[in-house]
Amino acid sequence: MKGPLFYAKILLFGEYGIIKDSKGLAIPYNSYNGAFKKADVLEGKALKSNGYLLAYYNYLKSLKTDLVQFDLAQLEQDITNGMYFDSSIPQGYGVGSSGAIVAAIYEKYAEDKITVLENLTKDKLLRLKAIFGLMESYFHGTSSGLDPLNSYLSLPILIQSKDNVESVGIPYQQNGKGAVFLLDSKMIGETEPMVNIFMEKMKNEGFRKMLSDEFVAHTDACVDNFLRGDAKSLFGNVKKLSKVVLDNFKPMIPSKFHALWKKGIDSNDYYLKLCGSGGGGYILGFAPDFEKAKASLTGHDLELVYRF
Repeated sequence: MKGPLFYAKILLFGEYGIIKDSKGLAIPYNSYNGAFKKADVLEGKALKSNGYLLAYYNYLKSLKTDLVQFDLAQLEQDITNGMYFDSSIPQGYGVGSSGAIVAAIYEKYAEDKITVLENLTKDKLLRLKAIFGLMESYFHGTSSGLDPLNSYLSLPILIQSKDNVESVGIPYQQNGKGAVFLLDSKMIGETEPMVNIFMEKMKNEGFRKMLSDEFVAHTDACVDNFLRGDAKSLFGNVKKLSKVVLDNFKPMIPSKFHALWKKGIDSNDYYLKLCGSGGGGYILGFAPDFEKAKASLTGHDLELVYRF
């Protein structure tokens, strides 16, 4: 038994902002993926994954919803027969490890599912997003459903607002100097505590004003710049976004990266932003000149995502 591959995702723009109706842009990241496999003898990671799937099966069994129904009998039987999710997607790194599992479960066990081959109208995309949000809330407490949607469709997803989601084309990669990259913090991040900190901050009127006046405005501009292929304007707006995040989202940035974050803004060698909810995992970087950024970030592990 080997199921289809489900890929990692990178939320280029929109972390936290999409909670308050900013734009968002997520792209598949094909360097990491996961698929269902089966083993007669379970051990190590396979055994642990099988146990996780059993716990998740119990969650799905307890769900009271009209949005989606699953073939739970088949799921239970497959888990009993040694099914596990074989994944290279790092957990707690902000690249959609739980999203891939959710997408795989939906694809294999949902009844009357919306398939990737049909005409994906706005209503169908919103329905899928709602289903995936419900399914993924098991892992994070709350979920927008965006990670599983991206993994399921394996297409770039543009969030215009909470009620307006569409698949989009992104500009072809160039062989220029500029790049988007991932910086490995070497720390595991947990989504739920970070979202709780954000929700607590949202009780402050000044924070809410900053979010709408600065954070959402810069995020929306970055999305527009990226989709138009306007790299020059993009780097200017990412720099502004990076500064706003450093000033207002410090708990989401591991403390040992605060100085490195500021160094990028001051030197213009690179600009860092959160990748997902933060707290660890990957940090997303944008560099006008990737070779200069690599030199400036010597000693850190970088992964190239996209070239301008």
